[in-house]
Amino acid sequence: MLDKKTQVKHMFDAIAYRYDFLNHFLSAGVDVYWRKKALKLTKLNKDAVLLDVACGTGDFAIEAKKFGVQKIFGADFSFNMLRLFNKKSGWIIGRNLQMEAEKLPLKPSTVTNITVAFGVRNFYNIPEAFSSFHSALTENGKATILEFMMPTNSLFKILYRLYFKFILPVIGRIVSKDKKAYNYLPDSVEEFDKTIDLVKLFYNAGFKTVERYNLTFGLVQVVIAEK
Repeated sequence: MLDKKTQVKHMFDAIAYRYDFLNHFLSAGVDVYWRKKALKLTKLNKDAVLLDVACGTGDFAIEAKKFGVQKIFGADFSFNMLRLFNKKSGWIIGRNLQMEAEKLPLKPSTVTNITVAFGVRNFYNIPEAFSSFHSALTENGKATILEFMMPTNSLFKILYRLYFKFILPVIGRIVSKDKKAYNYLPDSVEEFDKTIDLVKLFYNAGFKTVERYNLTFGLVQVVIAEK
């Protein structure tokens, strides 16, 4: 059996060419707002040196460009995602590198900001990744995580589960032609929500302050950790 790292890499390589369409369609376009809101909460500015980890096809990095950020680097372990990122960006964004979050090949205190949108669930070792983030960030640098979570409202949680368990996988399977990818999403969100405390993990990695914000009735969380 393949390990999680290899399984996830193969999955994202396979669905890369339909990834943007499905993200926007399945979230009814709200994912665009989530990224913009996360960057506003981070107080990102033109002087930032940004590393977008698990960058996928680059939506978070492209949004950061609109905030005036000039120095942006993308990192992902899916080659097909990075290739699409380069194709659609249309401008020099820095270097997009195929790498793992757990082993960033950066010198200490290299970047001022690290962002991850909907990618932390796919890390094979989150504590190791956050320690790597802490090392790569400058003093007072920030790591910003945008990630799904289970709603706390009972009724909304039921509706959320119905959509994630029965509607999303069917649409995802038809469009992406991948039988496993959009079953993985709801399963990984619920398991992640039960077992992972991002705030605690950031503190354990040495970050001095950590803030969490819930968006859209608790569908997603923004966690911002400052070194």
